[in-house]
Amino acid sequence: MPSITLHLGREKSLLRRHPWIFSGAIGHVEGNPGIGETVDVLDAKGNFLAKAAYSPRSNIRARIWTWLDEDVDADFLRRRLDSAINHRDGITPPLRSDACRLVHAESDGLPGLIVDRYDDVLVMQILTTGAEYWKETLADLILELTELTDIYERSDVEVRHLEALEPRAGAMRGNPPSKLVLQEYGLKFNVDIAHGHKTGFYLDQRESRHLVGQLAAERDVLNCFSYTGGFSIHAVAGGARSVTSIDSSGDALKLGVENAALNGQQAEIHEWIEGDVFKELRTFRDSRRDFDLIILDPPKFAPTISQVKKATRGYKDINLLAFKLLRPGGILITFSCSGGVDASLFQKIVAGAALDANVDAQIIQKLGQGADHPIALNFPEGAYLKGLVCRVF
Repeated sequence: MPSITLHLGREKSLLRRHPWIFSGAIGHVEGNPGIGETVDVLDAKGNFLAKAAYSPRSNIRARIWTWLDEDVDADFLRRRLDSAINHRDGITPPLRSDACRLVHAESDGLPGLIVDRYDDVLVMQILTTGAEYWKETLADLILELTELTDIYERSDVEVRHLEALEPRAGAMRGNPPSKLVLQEYGLKFNVDIAHGHKTGFYLDQRESRHLVGQLAAERDVLNCFSYTGGFSIHAVAGGARSVTSIDSSGDALKLGVENAALNGQQAEIHEWIEGDVFKELRTFRDSRRDFDLIILDPPKFAPTISQVKKATRGYKDINLLAFKLLRPGGILITFSCSGGVDASLFQKIVAGAALDANVDAQIIQKLGQGADHPIALNFPEGAYLKGLVCRVF
């Protein structure tokens, strides 16, 4: 078995069971391990610590499979997958949704593997060399455990470049459709699993979309970074007077219009704007347009720590503008999915935005990803989605 030996003192994070080993922590490598191959992880004295997948060109040089001295093979992967899939039973009953995240990477003990289920279709993302090494076995096991036949692969994300992996997308098993319709709390949504964001839909925001529906009655709503209108459709279903949706993608907005029609919603209630959210918010401010409920759900501004300073300015700007557009008693629901911005920093940014906007506001609820996106206690990075429900008073 190839092995990596850590520098003296660099085993501390592993003793806390954090699953990442950075390149600077490694003293030397024995056995010339291949890309994605399993290696023993040893401390500076040669004591066994874990078994990990090796990634020779990534800053995260190895990701832990197991803390036990056990074989990482098909049986091991079957046990991990079975545990993850069984955990989802009852989390998203059909009344709430027929879509669910089945495997959530490190938080399910399967680094770099994402699997989402849309009714009878599975969508898989392979993000790391370890998952890539075992991809065919993983696909076969997932079909075995779910008793399904169709997998569409969406391994076409930028993070694969950090692992020196080429992007890849397309049918992986069976004959999956490129588009489908899911239901969520009685509403229907078109999902483009071939070209849409993530695996086609933001499953992690399911409960937050439902909350918007509960808060939207008789309100004028602004949905920023609206994508295909998930929050917008829920808002109208909840009785909103009007909903304005802004996104930079015309294709996403077109799908949003189709989603509104799919749910029998009157076209005149919706306004769809293709444009830059920052510019549109400034236009609304200058024209003194205001709203009762604003949703800010931007893409990642800071995927890594190195980008936090720039991201902080971006989050501050959009939240400040949103506060200025809220009527008295209005509600701002604001999110960050940036891994480099933790919950404490995000709250400070939003507080600073309210101060600069000269408004008094209070947090009435904190939000995060759904229960099918669990957070391993030894992997706080898994808590990537941070949300605040703020009321201006």
